[in-house]
Amino acid sequence: MPPADDAIVVQKPVDPAVDARATDSRKRPVRFTSNIVGPIILASDLACLALSVPMSLIAYELLVGERLIYSVHVFAFAILSASFLLIRSSRRAYRRTLVNLMHEEGDALVDATVSSLLASALVWQFGMIGNYSRGVSLLYLVSLLFCLALSRPLIRIGLTRMAARGSIEQRIAFYGADPQSIAMIRQLLGALDLPHLRFVGVADDRPKIGKLDDLKLIGGYKELAELARRGEVDQVLISVPNLPTKRLHEIVDGLSAVSVDVSLIPPEAIELAPDYRVHLLGSLPVLNLWQRPFRDINQFVKRGEDLILGGIALVFLSPIIGLAALLVRLSSPGPVLFVQPRVGFNNEIIHVLKFRTMFADQSDLGARETTTRDDPRVTPVGRILRKLSVDELPQLINVIRGDMSLVGPRPHALEMRVGDRYYQDAVRGYAGRHRVRPGITGLAQVKGLRGEIRSVERAKRRVELDKEYIDRWSLGLDFWIMIATVRAVLFDRDAY
Repeated sequence: MPPADDAIVVQKPVDPAVDARATDSRKRPVRFTSNIVGPIILASDLACLALSVPMSLIAYELLVGERLIYSVHVFAFAILSASFLLIRSSRRAYRRTLVNLMHEEGDALVDATVSSLLASALVWQFGMIGNYSRGVSLLYLVSLLFCLALSRPLIRIGLTRMAARGSIEQRIAFYGADPQSIAMIRQLLGALDLPHLRFVGVADDRPKIGKLDDLKLIGGYKELAELARRGEVDQVLISVPNLPTKRLHEIVDGLSAVSVDVSLIPPEAIELAPDYRVHLLGSLPVLNLWQRPFRDINQFVKRGEDLILGGIALVFLSPIIGLAALLVRLSSPGPVLFVQPRVGFNNEIIHVLKFRTMFADQSDLGARETTTRDDPRVTPVGRILRKLSVDELPQLINVIRGDMSLVGPRPHALEMRVGDRYYQDAVRGYAGRHRVRPGITGLAQVKGLRGEIRSVERAKRRVELDKEYIDRWSLGLDFWIMIATVRAVLFDRDAY
């Protein structure tokens, strides 16, 4: 049975008394469910791949004007296109719905770049590199990236308009009219919202509630079947806790004669939402509450990113690092580096390197006291280093040796508090941020939550953003965060 869409918006219920002749399937306007999103994205990507060929050839003719051996470039274009579509398919990009349409970020651009490198490598492997124009290859990649970047907002606008006028619509009915089921339904309707989903009503052959002011009762499964026959219900969600197997089979058998999706919602699916993902263990659906984010190839990709970019950054920033070390040494007595134990990957203790920014006799190894604006413990040179985040640059060494990552949740000191409570006691789900290596910068830092932790609400928001980064990780997101970090360092007033 297909899974239910992830959200429902309450709208005016469909009137079951509509004349059946007016809703005959031959006269109904075309209406799609949100599963149409995947094929639309696939069609858009195919158009981008095809359109980029003439764009790159015309640009090459105007800029260079040299003769090309087309067979080599057709081979390269074919390899690039095939690998791009395979990578996108492996990411389930063509099985998206309106629910997860916004989760892609820049993945398509990264996949296009990887596919271009793969095509060039195969051209070289087959001994055709002498007849291969690097200029055309680069122009094709640039054209493809431009088309993909332009297509995404256009797709979103088009799909939003289709949903608004009803061309994309999923009509939902619930089965279960006992107090606990009604409470679950109200919780779901109140918490989730998408424009393409339309609530029809609640059905139950043995209702334990006589009348509802805010939810429409539409009878039993026979009435549901009649509505489905007229095209007024696309999906039935069964939400009865502890439903006997015999009764479940009776309901499903009663609905099996009509074209309608039937899905079962476990009580835990609503109670724990949205802190889980649905996966299959063989043929058994399971709710994954926690999952290792960097598994299989992703762990090598993430580590490769840290080693390559971290090494480059360490080389290029070495003059700034050397100057900062000299200023710390000359400005106040004490060591140049401040080595602080913090909580890292798998909740293990790591030793984080920073330039010392406080007077040596006032350094706070456990971070028992939060640093505040105009903190008298901070040296004049340290204040500048902290403002520009130069004090964090020695952590590039932590990245190279594997204690940290360039991007990830910031590591917290062992005794860090929010108000009068330890961080891990004040914020529910705090430990989940330790599933990945901590980072020099992170999503929370570029979203305006850099600097002092002034309240439990601010601390909770930081943890929420850390968990969001872990769940949404991609190379594209990492690159965006690193670029946004520059803006945060230059313009964020919360760092001191």
